[in-house]
Amino acid sequence: MKGRAVMYAAGLVLIGVGLRGVVVDADVGVAGWAVWFAGAVVAHDAVLVPVVLAAGVATGRLPAAWRRPVRAALIAGGCVSLVSLPLVLGYGRRADVPSQLPLPYGRNLAVVLAVIAVAAVLAGAVRAGAARRAGRRVRLRGSGRRARKAPRRGDGGTRG
Repeated sequence: MKGRAVMYAAGLVLIGVGLRGVVVDADVGVAGWAVWFAGAVVAHDAVLVPVVLAAGVATGRLPAAWRRPVRAALIAGGCVSLVSLPLVLGYGRRADVPSQLPLPYGRNLAVVLAVIAVAAVLAGAVRAGAARRAGRRVRLRGSGRRARKAPRRGDGGTRG
């Protein structure tokens, strides 16, 4: 409980520092910041949450070993795509300022999404392999002539 109170206090201090910067800094327009903040709230509540819920329902039919990695990859990929979308679309890019938004953001987003997909496939394969091995052990224990349950290590039984 004490740790949570400390984290809340630290969060409030950081919010205060941010609000002070918005109000005091002449380069930051309060109206522009308010529009950006409202857009972030709308993007979260109207886009991100419904998409995450729909993805959770859609991935419910996947095998259990693949569900979590696929869901994690979809959430991570969706968040990265949502955050980087203005950069990919070039909002704020001006032809007379070539140093503004100079990177190939579309390609970089594709690389990040590919890394997320590969990580999900690796995690799913590891989990599916572990589940398959665990299932094979159970089958082998119960299918022999001596169809008694073999005790597991650490549960007090002896092997034999």
